[in-house]
Amino acid sequence: MIGRLNHVAIAVPDLEAAAAQYRTMLGANVGAPQDEPGHGVTVIFIELPNTKIELLYPLGEGSPIQGFLDKNPSGGIHHVCYEVDDILAARDHLKTEGARVLGDGEPKIGAHGKPVLFLHPKDFQGTLVELEQV
Repeated sequence: MIGRLNHVAIAVPDLEAAAAQYRTMLGANVGAPQDEPGHGVTVIFIELPNTKIELLYPLGEGSPIQGFLDKNPSGGIHHVCYEVDDILAARDHLKTEGARVLGDGEPKIGAHGKPVLFLHPKDFQGTLVELEQV
């Protein structure tokens, strides 16, 4: 059901410093900051040959990333994102298998302009999983 790894998301306490580190120290292709008000984050994508890294920074006071950073002040891996062909079919299959879909269970449009859903980390070995329809 799942396809390729789309990205690994890392919450960061300083977005510009993190972007500069990837750009300067690692020589990565670093994109521009992109506000995602519907998700409460500002993101920067780092393009790699086989996947992407998504840097996450809180946007607004109710940002879920701020809560993550309050618990992890240095930042850290927030979630992994896998591609699926049909997000509704994937959601329905996962629910029948006992997985919990976060929110109201309906896909939202993610940073790539495609439908996304998040799955409860307690159902996936402590890892928050994002599914993105391709």
